[in-house]
Amino acid sequence: MAWDRHSTRLLAVDRYHPDRAAVCEAGAVLRGGGLVAFPTETVYGLGANALDAGAVERIFEAKGRPADNPLIVHLNTYEALERYFPGLPVAVPELARRFWPGPLTLVLEGGARFPPAVTGGLATVAVRIPSHPVALALITAAGVPVAAPSANLSGRPSPTTAAHVLDDLDGRIDLVLDGGPSGLGVESTVLDLSGDRPVILRPGGITLSELEAALGSVQLDSGVDGGPCPEKPRSPGMKYTHYAPRAPLIVFDGSDADRVSRCILLEAELLAAAGFQVGVMACDETASLYDGLGYTVIKAGRRADPATVAAVLYETLRRFDRLNVDTILAEGVPAVGMGLAVMNRLRRAAGGNVVPV
Repeated sequence: MAWDRHSTRLLAVDRYHPDRAAVCEAGAVLRGGGLVAFPTETVYGLGANALDAGAVERIFEAKGRPADNPLIVHLNTYEALERYFPGLPVAVPELARRFWPGPLTLVLEGGARFPPAVTGGLATVAVRIPSHPVALALITAAGVPVAAPSANLSGRPSPTTAAHVLDDLDGRIDLVLDGGPSGLGVESTVLDLSGDRPVILRPGGITLSELEAALGSVQLDSGVDGGPCPEKPRSPGMKYTHYAPRAPLIVFDGSDADRVSRCILLEAELLAAAGFQVGVMACDETASLYDGLGYTVIKAGRRADPATVAAVLYETLRRFDRLNVDTILAEGVPAVGMGLAVMNRLRRAAGGNVVPV
């Protein structure tokens, strides 16, 4: 398909008090089968009417997304959840009380009302209620459930600003609601409730310890820590390389920050000697170790507080794109709390190219 560059409209709205006329216009686009990018508390999503098979297929076309990669359905109220999913698992009310609206996605049985493109051909549906005021206002104005993956080209770093959306999708979608930067910086946690025990398929804005406090025992899918990808993914972010910058990314993973830095310095020296322009994604605590050596160094949050790394992760990867480095060497963070989500995204972005140190 020939795309019409610069045909995507951009409407700026206040994050906390979005303009009613702009939101209603965006809702009408969704009802009419169009695509609207909008901010959530995690990243920007690319929305379509989840009940309209043709509209949902436009998401896959615009993003270049594999057809077996399921989408997340966004709702605005718990009552809407009960309408589409009668007979909810017993854990859902408590999870909703603690974490909704918010960055938790639940995988539930009962996807018969949604087109196969939404579910990836599965008998389950991933669903959440976002907390971002613009997202909630849009879903309400549309009057339909909204299917929305991240608003980027498939495989690229997820967008956390409207500018990121336009970098990837200008001319491919109808409208962008610009509500400023998103907050958390990484996607929602995906929790599968369709089996005998709750399983985290993708770590994100709600941590493992928070879910364990609500439910007791919670399992981690093997793919969370870099295990084998499933043939049939039950959630976004499980099967394919995601979040990847244009340059090859190598992640150095270890518990000793000094050792991680030393290994990166050695690898950077070898690459630079071979004529490569090296980018280093460093934590704030160690960034000064790379000063004055000719590398492109970007501070990416505090190792001691992985939530700060998550908040700037995708922007950092996109900055390396703009700086045209040849290879990116990234410091890993401890895979606990939000660090589990950060390391999951870095592993996916690196295509599994992770060096244990």
